[in-house]
Amino acid sequence: MRAVQVLTPTGPADVVVREVDEPTPGPEDVLVDVHAVGVSFPDLLMSKGEYQVRPEPPFTLGVDVAGTVVSGPGFEPGQRVAGVVPYGGASERAVLPAVCTFALPDRVSFDQGAALPMNYLTALFALVERGGLRGGETVLVHGASGGVGTATVQVAKGLGARVIAVVSTEAKGEYALAAGADDAVLLDGFKDTVGALTHGRGVDVVVDVVGGDTFTDSLRVLATQGRLLVVGFAAGQGIPEVKVNRLLLNNIDVRGVGWGGYAMGRPGYMQEQWAALLPLIEAGTVDPPIGATYDLDGFGRALQDMEDRRTLGKSVVRLR
Repeated sequence: MRAVQVLTPTGPADVVVREVDEPTPGPEDVLVDVHAVGVSFPDLLMSKGEYQVRPEPPFTLGVDVAGTVVSGPGFEPGQRVAGVVPYGGASERAVLPAVCTFALPDRVSFDQGAALPMNYLTALFALVERGGLRGGETVLVHGASGGVGTATVQVAKGLGARVIAVVSTEAKGEYALAAGADDAVLLDGFKDTVGALTHGRGVDVVVDVVGGDTFTDSLRVLATQGRLLVVGFAAGQGIPEVKVNRLLLNNIDVRGVGWGGYAMGRPGYMQEQWAALLPLIEAGTVDPPIGATYDLDGFGRALQDMEDRRTLGKSVVRLR
């Protein structure tokens, strides 16, 4: 079968598609015919050897998967599913742990199924588990037109929040609004714009997947007892630092969001999250926007487009 592999961790240009042996599932695994694979930021980092998970090359990329069941406990052959793995999903057949595999509602396409697991479960974990979001609060989302950003916008809306999207261009702002944001503001000068939108009060939660130079202004835009959730550092400008006296003086928090290690170390937790997400899917609040689509041979190009920040929503690679 064909799979997308990293032979040397030297970046997207060196990602290759080649023939590999079919995987052998264990007793607690689900074997899946893969229809679509989501293109994720961890894929990009792993292609460069920069992610906290560092498998020994050669290894297969692919975190988010959607397809049909071949075999596995708790599922019927042919059943439509989505799932998430640390890596290894970008192949014609993939093995997913049953605890990380979810029945895909009929209304959800395979493309959308490949957009759901990591991004939306991360957003749910960030907002509920780490952010303690309450209905009626205001959430600011950095990088709101990307995969994690649009997921966070939709989950926050589904939980009853007002959502302010922060984006780098007007076109990305339109995309975030279409995904469900109440307001979209440009990154340049966002602190003052958000201050005006909230009549000086600020926001209750900031979800930051970007990091970099915006971090201090993200702290400044928090209301009293606000929470800044650190999800990632997509800006690539280094890891920001915080002066803790600012937290004390303003009664605000900075909280880390590390969904993968937390969820994968707690069997059954992802299934609980998926059950919480399903009502939002059925209501149509969670409706993953798909940006660009690629064929299997275009996986490396998809990663390069992500690195160049040309992507909107979730990019998906189609295998069938």
